[in-house]
Amino acid sequence: MSLLRSLLVSLLIVISSATMANEGMWLPLLLEKLNEKEMKGLGMKISTKDIYNVNSGSLKDAIVSFGGFCTGEVISSKGLVLTNHHCGLDAIQTHSTIGHNYIRDGFWAMNYAEELPNPKLFVTFIIRIEDVTKQILNGVTPSMTESERQSIVDKNISETRSKAKKETYQDVFVKAFFEANQYYMFITETYKDVRLVGAPPSSVGNFGQDTDNWMWPRHTGDFSMFRIYAGKDNKPAEYSADNVPYVPKRSLAISMDGVNEGDFTMVFGFPGKTMEYMHSEAIRQTMEVNNPVKIAVRDKALAIMDGFMRRDEQIKIQYTKKYASISNAWKKWRGEIPGLIRTGAVEKRKAYEAEFQKRVSANMEWKTKYGNLLKELEAAWKEIEPLGKARDYYTEINSKIELFTIARRVNALRNIKNNGGKHEYSEGLTKLKDTLTELYRNFNPAVDKQLFETLITMYVSDQDSKIVSPVLMEYLKTAGKDFKKLAEELYGAADYTSGIKMMTALEQNPAEIIERSKTIKASLLYDDMLATYNKEVAAKLNETQGRINQLQRTYMQAQMEVMKEKKFYPDANSTLRLTYGNVKGYTARDGVKYDFYSYLDGVMEKYIPGDYEFDVPEKLRSLYQNKDYGQYGKNGKMPVCLVATNHTTGGNSGSPALDAYGNLVGLNFDRAWEGVMSDISYDPSICRNIMVDIRYVLFIIDKYAGAGHLVKEMKLVNPKKK
Repeated sequence: MSLLRSLLVSLLIVISSATMANEGMWLPLLLEKLNEKEMKGLGMKISTKDIYNVNSGSLKDAIVSFGGFCTGEVISSKGLVLTNHHCGLDAIQTHSTIGHNYIRDGFWAMNYAEELPNPKLFVTFIIRIEDVTKQILNGVTPSMTESERQSIVDKNISETRSKAKKETYQDVFVKAFFEANQYYMFITETYKDVRLVGAPPSSVGNFGQDTDNWMWPRHTGDFSMFRIYAGKDNKPAEYSADNVPYVPKRSLAISMDGVNEGDFTMVFGFPGKTMEYMHSEAIRQTMEVNNPVKIAVRDKALAIMDGFMRRDEQIKIQYTKKYASISNAWKKWRGEIPGLIRTGAVEKRKAYEAEFQKRVSANMEWKTKYGNLLKELEAAWKEIEPLGKARDYYTEINSKIELFTIARRVNALRNIKNNGGKHEYSEGLTKLKDTLTELYRNFNPAVDKQLFETLITMYVSDQDSKIVSPVLMEYLKTAGKDFKKLAEELYGAADYTSGIKMMTALEQNPAEIIERSKTIKASLLYDDMLATYNKEVAAKLNETQGRINQLQRTYMQAQMEVMKEKKFYPDANSTLRLTYGNVKGYTARDGVKYDFYSYLDGVMEKYIPGDYEFDVPEKLRSLYQNKDYGQYGKNGKMPVCLVATNHTTGGNSGSPALDAYGNLVGLNFDRAWEGVMSDISYDPSICRNIMVDIRYVLFIIDKYAGAGHLVKEMKLVNPKKK
């Protein structure tokens, strides 16, 4: 029995080391080799060549990186692009005023002339992907230091990019994969004329807001629509009134059939960052140190912003996007901790490491190369723990106070003026003006002052005194250790807090304000906080992190060599990936089991008149009461959202959810709270991606907004009636 038990334990460890079904963010050019058999076994009806093909139009040609931070998809032959409401929020906010509040009321262009340009917005297509590992690692040896290695890699990347075959209007970039053990090159086309076409009101596009964020069941119509414009030759072009709607190589057909539980789905997009191969000690620190610090800072910041936003409509417009950005990661971290605990992520990783070590120790070649690898990694992670905590306090607090953002930008220009040439200074001044013009548009000194007072109190109180800025402590001493008094003094000076005063100074006499920044307290404080952080934290942290990076790269290589039965996928790094799985509900906790669909009935059940999160527009209520769903409803109900087992993360927002035939069935926008730890440890029992049903999107466009002309651009299909 003892032998049998031992064999069973070993078998479970081996099984757990293999990639779980539905797990993974796969490079599209490797699907045929690594995934096609499994995908067809799960229900896929098309070939992987239909997904990625460089010789003819394929699904990849309908997928775009939206602004570099989300994903979008082309859904018509006239360049119509669909993405999430929260991905388009910056553009929607930019065009909003008190008189035309598109965040609150929505926006719909009824013809091309009404579509709104967005000067800084762009979309990028991937033309092809190539493995360039051999070229990039040419000349790299194991004995090199990290800096020596990086120098060779950078040189090789530059040379590889310069030799890449591409058109003049195309670009190229190279990215590291598998902890810089492999490299891939991406040939791209970027279109910079992207215009806002439509967005539902926030009561639809952000229904449930903070309460429902990261939660299932969900009832949010999280979508917005844009259009790509090109030159008359259909090539990328800067914005011009003469540009015409882009004609894509491929646009997605839209399924009107929906999905059933168990149906195959795949999500195609640009996931941002995952850490699936971290050491168990790193997972523990995430749970017990880093996430708690970041959550605590954001708790305070969000409470302050929420208080102001509830009292003032103008502040609500100014801070909606900032609040959403801060809140999104905050709530995710809060869910990540219990998810890691519930699924035993640390214990699973330790079991995997034990099996790895057992195999290494049994093989003399591996033992020589990798025998002490895990011990060294664990020691390095323990060394970095206090430094990581200090880093998180500094970066979280510093980034929430916009007075410091202004000081940082001004100080940077001062350094250019002192150390650079006239050309660099002129360029820097133009950039500073552009940046501050944008910042002051959504800046309120009263909000920022309260943030400063509260967060700086945390900075001083919650850390070792040796890593706190001496200048700050001197200012506090002068203010009688009164944080409120210090805040009044810094913000009352109005050097940086008055947008009108600052922008006038930069226009009339920029050299004077740049020179005066040497004596402005906000600039002096920012500089000293940065210098203190660099001296006491960053220098040591960077050294230790460099050692961890080197060890992790070796560990990644070792895993792929030792754990032969495991099918490895690279961590997300904002490059084009495909993930696949099945439509499926889940058990959230004891006695709570969720279905895979939500309906408009649930919107009405959550409806609270006048509430900023759960109000419902009168027209939508009327459509519901009359069951006026047009061709978009099913069996007398209006589907809204669904969940599946697709492995997604940030950056997948706006990604298309595709059915077994490659038709659009939904729009990915979130993950279920119980499984948000999937960036670190995917578990198929509770990890679910959340999508808005494409029929709800079309229903809102057509029946609610009266923009049926947009639906007429699209190709609607019924694949299940074949």
